[in-house]
Amino acid sequence: MKRSTLLILSITGVYSAIFHSAAWSVNNFLMTGPKAYLTFSSSVAAGAHSGMEECKFQFGWERWNCPESALQLSTHNRLRSATRETSFVHAISSAGVMYTLTRNCSLGDFDSCGCDDSRNGRVGGRGWVWGGCSDNVEFGEKVSKLFVDALETGHDTRALINLHNNEVGRLAVKDTMKRACKCHGVSGSCSIQTCWLQLAEFREVGNLLKLKYDQAQKLEMDKRRLRAGNSAESRGATAETFHHIHATELVFLEDSPDYCTRNASLGHQGTEGRECLQGGRNLSQWEKRSCRRLCTECGLRVEERRTEVVSSCNCKFHWCCTVRCEQCRTLVAKHFCTRRDAAAPSHSRQRSRAHRR
Repeated sequence: MKRSTLLILSITGVYSAIFHSAAWSVNNFLMTGPKAYLTFSSSVAAGAHSGMEECKFQFGWERWNCPESALQLSTHNRLRSATRETSFVHAISSAGVMYTLTRNCSLGDFDSCGCDDSRNGRVGGRGWVWGGCSDNVEFGEKVSKLFVDALETGHDTRALINLHNNEVGRLAVKDTMKRACKCHGVSGSCSIQTCWLQLAEFREVGNLLKLKYDQAQKLEMDKRRLRAGNSAESRGATAETFHHIHATELVFLEDSPDYCTRNASLGHQGTEGRECLQGGRNLSQWEKRSCRRLCTECGLRVEERRTEVVSSCNCKFHWCCTVRCEQCRTLVAKHFCTRRDAAAPSHSRQRSRAHRR
């Protein structure tokens, strides 16, 4: 059945219809076609939500921190940017939908799918054979394509870039799957193992896509042919360009804007007012440099603010069976980016680093 007869998805905001307490939510799911696809809609929404939450985690201490405006994925109603950041949003959203559909299938939430046992009985390697219940990523991939790729109805360069990055996200789910095994043999000798494939933690998918984001390839295209839009000339130029792009590489078309400064028309809030990390235990080098990256390199200063934090403490177990705690108040130092005085130097030298977050 053709994609257009299965469903029409419109993401006009964030996913509040399903996740009432979260800012990241999907609304306006408009579906046509078989009612069977209604079964998957909540999993699709949950997957998109987990994808965007992972985006927020991966970019939490960068200039671009996956704002709500990043959810405007489709080129259906208006022209969308095709920056390095947009490529990650498409990939992580697509991966989140596929991941959740696959996981829910394995949990038995759908009547129409089950374990992937297509390889069971085959010799996988020395001392082990395929068996058990592998996660059915083929099912997750198929249904994910029906929902996510349906957002792109055009054939122009931007839409094709989005579809490519959607596929990169799905491939990342497959590439991070892990083999789990069970031993068989007399007295635990493990003379033979039965193995199956299972999903990795979604954080591993996010980490892989973040590496691909850092290595994303910019498509250099003739501006005249690009302006041709959804024409045969534009499609031909795009096909010719994609011929040299690997299927697992994220691609983008435009340089990123200056994320230091606020740009209401593009939905960027800038870094003024953002929290940064000045120091602390178990911080990565990237996190330790967040104040420099978000504040000083953007022409802002770092301001320390003392904040009172209330937490449970001195908890005691009482027989039977309650735990009672006291409320302790402590002052915690937090750091924020604030505006310098008028004499502060400009951060214009940073504008040339368009790809930096």
